[in-house]
Amino acid sequence: MIGDPLGRPGIHVPVLKLGNVLLVTLQGDLHDHAAEQLQQDIGEAVASSAVTGVVIDVSGVEIVDSFLGRVFAEIAATARLLAAQTIVAGMRPAVAITLVELGLTLPGLRTALDAEQAMRLLTGTPPHLPHVPGRRESA
Repeated sequence: MIGDPLGRPGIHVPVLKLGNVLLVTLQGDLHDHAAEQLQQDIGEAVASSAVTGVVIDVSGVEIVDSFLGRVFAEIAATARLLAAQTIVAGMRPAVAITLVELGLTLPGLRTALDAEQAMRLLTGTPPHLPHVPGRRESA
């Protein structure tokens, strides 16, 4: 649990290691202290586990303010210095619009429609294609 200096309940942000990728799933709003703690935790996890990618799944986040946007950019910059790429996945249209309106370009961050696509981008796995009758499957 990530604690809060104002005594609000802690927020648990799971960080899972899947192969060479860290998967971070955000649910609900993330207050400033929790965002800073998450930034530190991800940096330490990237350095200690030698991963090559970080996926931040924001599909459960309704609101992103300028502070959280900067935290995402700083996470990407830190990961990049530690030889890992960062992809933000599952961004809602309203969140993307807000970031544009705030003038945040989030340098160094790649985006994906969902966590599955982000994992494919990082691992180089080709997208899963549905079976089409008459098409030969490649081995």
